[in-house]
Amino acid sequence: MDEFGRDEGPGDGGRQVGTKPRRAATKRRRGMSPFTAIGLLLLIAGLASLGWVAYQYFGTNAAAEQAFQEEKGQLREEWNQEAEKKPEKKDDDTPKGKPIPGKAIALLRIPAFGADFEVPILSGTDEHTLSRGIGHFTSTAGPGELGNFAIAGHRVTHGQPFSKAMDLKVGDQIVVETRDAIYTYVLDTPPRDLTVKNTETWVIDPVPGTKEKKASKAALTLITCEDLFHSPDRSVGFGHLVDTQKKS
Repeated sequence: MDEFGRDEGPGDGGRQVGTKPRRAATKRRRGMSPFTAIGLLLLIAGLASLGWVAYQYFGTNAAAEQAFQEEKGQLREEWNQEAEKKPEKKDDDTPKGKPIPGKAIALLRIPAFGADFEVPILSGTDEHTLSRGIGHFTSTAGPGELGNFAIAGHRVTHGQPFSKAMDLKVGDQIVVETRDAIYTYVLDTPPRDLTVKNTETWVIDPVPGTKEKKASKAALTLITCEDLFHSPDRSVGFGHLVDTQKKS
């Protein structure tokens, strides 16, 4: 008998006869159901999509706005430095150097977009260039030159410089400033009136819409996305030069 008055049987180690040893209870683990797995995958996909959209609409715009300011600042600084140099006498027909891809060549102002609207025009129309400003089709004429000065820009994301392109009307001004002059074009066909596929290159020909190869006037073509989302369609506006102011 132990100290608590219980009988101890031989070899029972103090355990009551007739009782079974306890075993640790084990929880049965249940696997994830197919419905739960699918739900999680859909949730992750949805969050990833929202993140991508947020980046496209906010992230790219913020980065582009900063790039616009940097490109404009660098271009104006170059103009000021060149203006301080002693001018060399050159004929008007002296050929100009080939533009450097991605380099700013001019500034664009559209009064209908607001008094503060001013974005750089860069050489080329690749995606990287269009994320830093308006792109110039290098195969077309330069600002103020005879022929078709064709430019393109985003309507949404990447700074969306042409977000209000569909609001443009016949007669609206497009102002292009270079180191030497300020050129004013007026719209003859607003972008909302003409939509083409991105494969229709006739819009950047020297004389769009005709088979004439030699241009007799300085013209402008403005190209942007037709839809707010990715689309092969392009909205195109045409204009012509009405005024040139040479800088001193």
